[in-house]
Amino acid sequence: MGARKRISAEARKEAQKTQYFAKLRNVPTSPRKMRLVADMVRGMEVSRALGVLKFSNKEAAARVEKLLRSAVANWEQKNERKAEDGETLYISAISVDGATTLRRMRPAPQGRGYRIRKRSNHVTLFVDTLSKNDSQK
Repeated sequence: MGARKRISAEARKEAQKTQYFAKLRNVPTSPRKMRLVADMVRGMEVSRALGVLKFSNKEAAARVEKLLRSAVANWEQKNERKAEDGETLYISAISVDGATTLRRMRPAPQGRGYRIRKRSNHVTLFVDTLSKNDSQK
């Protein structure tokens, strides 16, 4: 690894130590369906977002709820205190990216084959405190 690449990688690692996030990789749901759920909770407070996800009918909502709980646990681990101790956590960023696509063939009339694309996605969720965000503005 070159010196410039190593320096930028170390800087990226240092920047991630101050951020609180969780990643969910290779989810066998199309990114479009997952983005609908991500858009429902983007920017919400954590307690409200957990309620919205719990009572949503979408299958992807259960996966995002579990990911949100993981991000909150990561925040608690790094700060060595509980999330309910006076500070309000909120979802600062959530992104859904496409992952690998499984390509399959389905028999079709007259000897043809139709292509089936089984899509998957990666979800990254960042949480932050409102008090920290207000002091930066």
